[in-house]
Amino acid sequence: MLDSERTSLAQSELLRFITAGSVDDGKSTLIGRLLHDSKSIFEDQLTSITHTTRKRGSEGVDLSLLTDGLQAEREQGITIDVAYRYFATPRRKFIIADTPGHEQYTRNMVTGASTANLAIILIDARKGVLTQSRRHAYLASLVGIPHLVVAINKMDLVEFSQSIFERICDEFAAFAQKLDLRNVTYIPMSALNGDMVVERGDRLDWYQGVTLMNLLETLSIEDDINRDDFRFPVQWVCRPHTPELHDFRGYMGRIESGSIKVGDYIKVLPSGLSSRIKEIWVYEGALAEAFAPQSVTLTIEDQLDISRGDMLAKAEETLRVTKNFDAMLCWLSEQPLDLGRKYLIKQSTRMAKVIIDQIGYRVDVNTLVHEDVSVLKMNDIARVTLKVQLNLVCDDYARNRATGCFIIIDENTNNTVAAGMIMPT
Repeated sequence: MLDSERTSLAQSELLRFITAGSVDDGKSTLIGRLLHDSKSIFEDQLTSITHTTRKRGSEGVDLSLLTDGLQAEREQGITIDVAYRYFATPRRKFIIADTPGHEQYTRNMVTGASTANLAIILIDARKGVLTQSRRHAYLASLVGIPHLVVAINKMDLVEFSQSIFERICDEFAAFAQKLDLRNVTYIPMSALNGDMVVERGDRLDWYQGVTLMNLLETLSIEDDINRDDFRFPVQWVCRPHTPELHDFRGYMGRIESGSIKVGDYIKVLPSGLSSRIKEIWVYEGALAEAFAPQSVTLTIEDQLDISRGDMLAKAEETLRVTKNFDAMLCWLSEQPLDLGRKYLIKQSTRMAKVIIDQIGYRVDVNTLVHEDVSVLKMNDIARVTLKVQLNLVCDDYARNRATGCFIIIDENTNNTVAAGMIMPT
């Protein structure tokens, strides 16, 4: 792809990213600085947080208040919930998820990270790499975030020392080698003063890399989606029942990965039936080809029994269709896991009853040690074996985030109690 094409694509893309780190590392302040210096906040918002800052007896403007919206957060000066913020620059649109730093809010970070393209892990330059820093790096690796920024913050409190920055980079890099982290960038900064966030400032002249904002605006995310494996979970069967469209039968949904052309041979899973693509429709009209993540309506040449929950794939592709598989599971509920009890599993558009048959091990998210346990409690992450009532199309999460993930639902309360990632056999 030409550079001009990449620039045009970046301007139309939405980049989702999260911030994570230890308590008081400056996550909310960093987001506030991004919003403030990119001119993405309204005058009344600035007036409001200025007033709140003064009420708390502080000088200037506490930019962290732009994200710390819960009253409990403002009283404690920490982030508890996941705070989402949308903003845009002339070059790109963004959604930020400001995630909690405490270990007891691991589930909140997993939720915020599940759809992210990039994670920013903040490290206090005075403290270096902490247990929480390693935990958040592991969670970013677990949920398959393609890009990682290690933001070494509060450089103003260590006199903008290059040697301290390099020591922290080396320490984090040694840990990152143990994880599947493919693209890591290290940036020194002072979120409080704005150095290397949007503007370079004049106190980190020894650092030759890009600012955080420049990285966010130019990062290529076109390869974050699986472009090879066509996956189309059927969301709805379209039968208009109007005189002019009496015989129309279309299958509506979003292409989660890959691409499809008119005339391509496809198969329907789990049934295994096959046909060819006849038409591809979007709101604006017919297409000859469609790509992930477009939402489309597909028609096929044959009359087949296809319904919500079925998966369309290309005929030549080999897929794993099974009722039993292993997964990494993050338990989200305050009620512990009840082994052997029937829950509901929702994977893509398919729903079925499921039993979590056994727990292989729980991961200590601070040390990465595998532990033998007989129960999972809130925020626990473990490798488990599941038995499903119906066949599921199981892609390995590491290869296809969109179709390799699922949630577990308590059918009595309808609460989501766990989120999972399908593992290789």
